[in-house]
Amino acid sequence: MAQPGDGTTRTPARRRPSPAALALVIAVGVVALQALLVPLFSAPAAKIEPRDLPVVVAGPAPAADGFAGQLESARPGAFEITRLADAAAADEALRDRDAYAAFVVGPDGLTLRTAPAASPTVATLLTQASAQMNGGQPVRTVEVVPLDQDDPRGTGFASGFLPLAITSLLAGAAIYFATRGRRPRLAGLVGYAVLAGLVSAAVLQIWLGVIPGTYLANAAAIGLFTLAVAASVAGLASVLGEAGIGLGALVVFLIGNALSGVSSAPQLLPQPWGEVGQWLPIGAGGTLLRSTAFFDGAGASRAVWILAGYAIVGLALVALGRTKAEAATPAPAEDKVATTV
Repeated sequence: MAQPGDGTTRTPARRRPSPAALALVIAVGVVALQALLVPLFSAPAAKIEPRDLPVVVAGPAPAADGFAGQLESARPGAFEITRLADAAAADEALRDRDAYAAFVVGPDGLTLRTAPAASPTVATLLTQASAQMNGGQPVRTVEVVPLDQDDPRGTGFASGFLPLAITSLLAGAAIYFATRGRRPRLAGLVGYAVLAGLVSAAVLQIWLGVIPGTYLANAAAIGLFTLAVAASVAGLASVLGEAGIGLGALVVFLIGNALSGVSSAPQLLPQPWGEVGQWLPIGAGGTLLRSTAFFDGAGASRAVWILAGYAIVGLALVALGRTKAEAATPAPAEDKVATTV
């Protein structure tokens, strides 16, 4: 007990919650998180359908205009239609990633020109839709931008991309815990991204053969994506401590993966979530790698800027955040003036 006149006071000790109460709080928190994550993953997958999906209708004006009107009436709000003159212009739009497919109306009837490399799911959906629009008869289909012949259904691309996100998240956390200074952390993050880009591109392109394109361009795309994820997690940890890793995992991976559209397309997800997903690292990373692998970089600009923004902000947080040594050092206590009675 404090003695009268000794100038000291004591605060009563805080009562810790019982183990049973703590376990109950954890259980309630995890169930609440499940209640949020289950619809986040399930709803987009269960409600995949075209929403303002960019497509082209090409051909002579009377017939093409009539088909465009028929398309809009059959699926209101499903398509964002651009009218072009002919198949050559339509193919150019597909290669520039301005559209996912083109309906070409010509003397021989309707032809569907697709870009499965942009989204095999969209190509399949539009093949089925074109048959319905053609009275149930199959429509001649031309693949303008096909998938790699070693990954004809596109599942290898989507399945191979997800581990890049998981390992980058783990790399950001591991670098934060394993290094104590700012410079070692920054060097570790940049070094990881360079190695991840070079090695992962070699695995996906040379070993597995699921992506074509220029090796160095694919390596640069993967390197930027992995840096964006790892730097974001390490940066949040540098500012918020271990809670920052949890926040990074929640936003960058769990939410970002559910809304990424990597295995389908952003325009197939409920809006605005498909668009939101493209502003998160996994969605932007998937778009960027598709662009470098299949489209010679077309349509990559926004994804590059988004990923560069995450990387720069993450590295800045690492540079400005407190190191573990600083966090462990208690703040200097104020000088106390001893009082006597």
